[in-house]
Amino acid sequence: MRLITDTISITELERMASKMFNHLVKAVVDINQGIMVVDAELHADQETFLLEHGSEQEHLWGINLHPAKFGLEDFIEFDSMINLRPSWGNVSRGVEDERVQQQIIAIVSRLVVA
Repeated sequence: MRLITDTISITELERMASKMFNHLVKAVVDINQGIMVVDAELHADQETFLLEHGSEQEHLWGINLHPAKFGLEDFIEFDSMINLRPSWGNVSRGVEDERVQQQIIAIVSRLVVA
């Protein structure tokens, strides 16, 4: 597991993805702090890590990164069990709020470099 506060190269993500089934990298983004954790088997582990380091639950969203699709719209997949929050209005594993999706895209775009 790796905390990304500055940048990570797409090459590093490709190496991480090569170890995972489906060649993806799981990540949890803190939309308040503009950081993310990558490279773990479960989004829940990444979520726990961020919570233990000062993040607040309401700002954490699980995504999958597909390094082979870097630069394309489906590079980021909004799908994680940690996103299922019916009491907060998110009733699916996706990120239903477009504003939150745009925040995630902006953070990932800043943190992941070619």
